[in-house]
Amino acid sequence: MSTRSHVKHFFLYYITPLVSKIKLVLNYLIGLLPDSSITDTYCCRTDWTLVSKMGSIFRSEEMALAQLFIQPEAAYSIISELGEAGCVQFRDLNDEVSSFQRRFVNEVLRCNEMERQLRFIEAEIRKDSINIPDVTEVPKAPNPREIIDLEAHLETVEGEMKELNDGAVGLKSNSLEIKEFKYVLEKFRLFFSDQNEVNVFDSAQVALTSEENQNVTGRLEFVAGVINRERVYGFERMLWRVSRGNIFFKLFDIEAPLEDPINGKEVYKAVFFAFFQGEQLKTKVKKICTGFHASLYPCPTTAEEAKNMLADISTRLEDLTMVLNQTQDHRHRVLISVAKDLQNWTVMVNKIKAIYHTLNCFSMDVVKKFMIGECWVPCTDIPTVQKALADGSSTCGSSIPSFLNVISNTDEPPTFYRTNKFTRGFQNLIDAYGVASYREVNPGLYTIITFPFLFAVMFGDCGHALIMTAFGLWMILAEKKLIAKKKNEIFRIFFGGRYIILLMGLFSFYTGFLYNDMFSKSMNVFRSQWFVNSSRFYPEDDDEHELLPKANYHGTPYFMGIDPVWQLASNKIIFLNSFKMKLSIIFGVVHMIFGVCVGTANFIHFRKYSSLFLEFLPQLLFLVFLFFYLVVMIFMKWIWYSGELDGWIDEIVIEHGTSCSPSVLIYFINMFLMGSSSPNDGCDEYMYEGQKIIQIVLLLGALLCIPVMLLGKPLYVMFTKNKANKANPVTIRQNGGTNQEAEGKADHQEHEEEEEPISEVFIHQAIHTIEYTLSTVSHTASYLRLWALSLAHAQLSEVLWTKVLHYSLFLGTIIDCVLIFVAFGLWAVFTVTILVLMEGLSAFLHTLRLHWVEFMSKFYVGTGYLFQPFSFKLILEEDSEE
Repeated sequence: MSTRSHVKHFFLYYITPLVSKIKLVLNYLIGLLPDSSITDTYCCRTDWTLVSKMGSIFRSEEMALAQLFIQPEAAYSIISELGEAGCVQFRDLNDEVSSFQRRFVNEVLRCNEMERQLRFIEAEIRKDSINIPDVTEVPKAPNPREIIDLEAHLETVEGEMKELNDGAVGLKSNSLEIKEFKYVLEKFRLFFSDQNEVNVFDSAQVALTSEENQNVTGRLEFVAGVINRERVYGFERMLWRVSRGNIFFKLFDIEAPLEDPINGKEVYKAVFFAFFQGEQLKTKVKKICTGFHASLYPCPTTAEEAKNMLADISTRLEDLTMVLNQTQDHRHRVLISVAKDLQNWTVMVNKIKAIYHTLNCFSMDVVKKFMIGECWVPCTDIPTVQKALADGSSTCGSSIPSFLNVISNTDEPPTFYRTNKFTRGFQNLIDAYGVASYREVNPGLYTIITFPFLFAVMFGDCGHALIMTAFGLWMILAEKKLIAKKKNEIFRIFFGGRYIILLMGLFSFYTGFLYNDMFSKSMNVFRSQWFVNSSRFYPEDDDEHELLPKANYHGTPYFMGIDPVWQLASNKIIFLNSFKMKLSIIFGVVHMIFGVCVGTANFIHFRKYSSLFLEFLPQLLFLVFLFFYLVVMIFMKWIWYSGELDGWIDEIVIEHGTSCSPSVLIYFINMFLMGSSSPNDGCDEYMYEGQKIIQIVLLLGALLCIPVMLLGKPLYVMFTKNKANKANPVTIRQNGGTNQEAEGKADHQEHEEEEEPISEVFIHQAIHTIEYTLSTVSHTASYLRLWALSLAHAQLSEVLWTKVLHYSLFLGTIIDCVLIFVAFGLWAVFTVTILVLMEGLSAFLHTLRLHWVEFMSKFYVGTGYLFQPFSFKLILEEDSEE
């Protein structure tokens, strides 16, 4: 067997199965495992074919524009099946037709009427504080015959509710009148109890008779009634002005509130008595009472008559209260029985309305025998759509099958990613900046790792990370209970990013362990490798020491992270400043280079091979020649130069020691200025031989990349303009198994670019080149926020420890011990609110900016639009949120 056969046999039987298994594992980790808890965002299928869909999160799925030819009698059932599947996005073919001129406008109006009835019934149920149970099993959309039954049933329930309400309002109105009459009689007896009736009227008559009208005779009359307290002031003033002071007015407040029979609110009222003379004045008083909505009641003329009327009124009130209670009990039982099915009715009505809205987007063929609709559908879901067409036709018993036809087009398809509850949060971060263009590389895949890591670089503290991890883990473990509860907007945002919070906490614990920082204190886990000979180098009473490598160092590094002895060093800030600043530069340059390299996947996929040499290569070389060289110098300085002080003890000058350690920043500045700096005595000017020549070559190489980026693509477009006109459109096959649609779109985009005036191409490329070259410098400096926020977080944590909690630990008296609990409470509150919440939010926003601006600007276009399928699940979720 030849060598070629051996290689072929090896790849066929060993490498290929291994790659297949790796794909399965990656799909599982990415979150494409379809089970009841981790399911697709849109497609509600639970078969294992999803596991084979590698790349759905790396690049949006291939979409096909399909035409549906549906029998009118089967249209309702088919759209219902497609709504349950949730994998097609319909296009409106009746844009020029108003909403009131469409085919199914009457059905939509009927659904609106049923929604109004359901809102009325729900309001009545809420009014009685009856619990509405959630839906245990989501019902399917009813068929047209069941819709008629549901409509009739809702109308019956609404009629019964209105009848009960009208009866209850009438009984409450009668009860209110009887109660008011009872209060009037009670106040009447109270007012006339200790006085003789004739004497009272005579005294009132004398008080109302003025000196000018002493000859006027006539019996004194009065009216009694009930009025709202807030109207008493205006009512009394109006009576006084109309009668010119010839009215005797007496007011008594009703202590207990009375229920309004219309809205059920409690109102406070008062009983009044108004004494006057003359029929004309009596007419005016009654009109004023009517205008102020005061209720007038007849009063007896004698105390005995008042007593009998009060007894009769009390009996009638008891009978009416008993009838009213029975009516309320019956109403309550009816509402309880209705509440059990209210959510199911609401779901069914929402589905019915969504179906008819979708059918209004269809058009009829010429002979009006088929309904035609257009929809975007993922190529892998075409069999699902075909199955829905067959099931819908069989459900209604249609003899003529409905079918699907994939058509070619030049419109940009929507962007669709299959996400689950783990990847959805990271994808939302990307979509908030801009939805990826069709088949563009998705940054969301890399964000799963890079986002929590860059956050952790700024938030590195083991203690604070444990708090954040515990919060994220609690939301994940209790997510079923939290989903069932109604959440406010702020907590809904935290809950949606629960997996992001968990990963940020775990990564922060890792970086905090490397920083050796837990609530601003260090952990001596692997035993410090430093020692201090204070008898030789330092006074014995010093609390802090400056760590000098040759005098204090054992010679072996700390096993992992930063040595805990730096917590006691006076030069800790200087060391951490240098260390974290260099780390931020390294991470930033590597992150930007990775972003430039990711763009190659777009160029290769869309077959823009010229951009690989005219855009990607000069951009990468420009970044490598300048800033990656800076990273290389940082590592060279760390490796070549030791921490020993040259000749500090033995008067021996060491070639690569601390005194000869160069400044990388000075080298980098001199590289641009082509200058030099004078080294220390006995030290070399450069780190290695030929450094100056290499730096000049790298600088010239970076400068040569600029004209390539500026003129390369415009000149290429200008020279290949004639060839672009020969491009042929490519149609996709019905099975959707190839990438021909993406190829056709790429050809279409290249054709548009080439048809663009050459002057526009030069202008756009000049803007892009200037933006890239200038932003490279600013973006590299922007990554210094990793260093700045990390130091700020550590210093703020140390301030809280030393100024709040540290002093209380050394108090000795019993009374002072109580202050320890107070100090610990303050420290805990400040730690959670300031360091975890506020600092965490600040680090989150800075990390978001690093991804949106510094990373994604290197390759991401983000001019697409999301795939929004017709899905009952999404419709019900949006309705519940509203």
